Amino acid sequence: MRTTGLKRSLAALAALAVVSGCTANAVDARGRKPPVRVEGSAGAKGKDDGKAVSPSKDGGGASGSAGAGKDGGKPAAEPAEVLWSRGDRGDDIRRAQARLHQVAWLITPPTGTYDARTVAAVKGFQGKRGLPRTGDLDTVTWQRLRRMTHEPAAWELYPYGGQPAAKPDPRCMTGRVLCISKTSRTLRWMIDGRTVSKMDVRFGSQYTPTREGVFSVYFKSRHHVSTIYHTSMPYAMFFSGGQAVHYSSDFAARGYYGASHGCVNVRDEGKVAALFAQVRTGDKVVVSW
Repeated sequence: MRTTGLKRSLAALAALAVVSGCTANAVDARGRKPPVRVEGSAGAKGKDDGKAVSPSKDGGGASGSAGAGKDGGKPAAEPAEVLWSRGDRGDDIRRAQARLHQVAWLITPPTGTYDARTVAAVKGFQGKRGLPRTGDLDTVTWQRLRRMTHEPAAWELYPYGGQPAAKPDPRCMTGRVLCISKTSRTLRWMIDGRTVSKMDVRFGSQYTPTREGVFSVYFKSRHHVSTIYHTSMPYAMFFSGGQAVHYSSDFAARGYYGASHGCVNVRDEGKVAALFAQVRTGDKVVVSW
């Protein structure tokens, strides 16, 4: 009987050891598996260095862990891993800022730099949702923000311009061409396949779309005023009916939060002035996605 009881005790201890060693198979906000952590281990850090943390020397159980509360209850929760903080730069920051803009915590457009305004926006977002107001974008804050927003479109990332120019359309590689991309919202002035200058552009709305295709400049007007809308169209280079490439003060002021009536707006007056001086009547215009 004693032997049988001893075997049962050993079996129970073995089962307990197996259950205590189980961990959840989770991923963090970047889709990576976090480092394996042993509950109650000492020296665990928020950053993912890809290494497992060893149990503390004074015991591996939850009741004897270094992180346990004074009353022997559950150990204190580890702080969330910080993904980005003040001073960081890059496309990830630009996307995070665009999402903060979607929920009206960041009023200014994305810049790609985690600045003081971004810190304030993150603190506001965290405080509203009962999270620690650190101003850092950690995994918990990022997951909450992602659930409340959508993946930013290109125009949301660059609402006032600055998007990298798309690869030139093959039809732009010969001759003198105004190579206009609706994908990147940019214009390249090209001569024999070489880019002379680049600038941000804006197009018509869905009700007054900018036509796509291959055209040519048939008329230039330095101080043009629209006969239909009675608005100023400086440095106008007409290529399709009443549609032209020209400077737009509205584009300079409002960015992509507005639209043209079908023309190709340029926001940089200096660049379009230089372009106007170089373009000749008959030069090719390519508008494409």
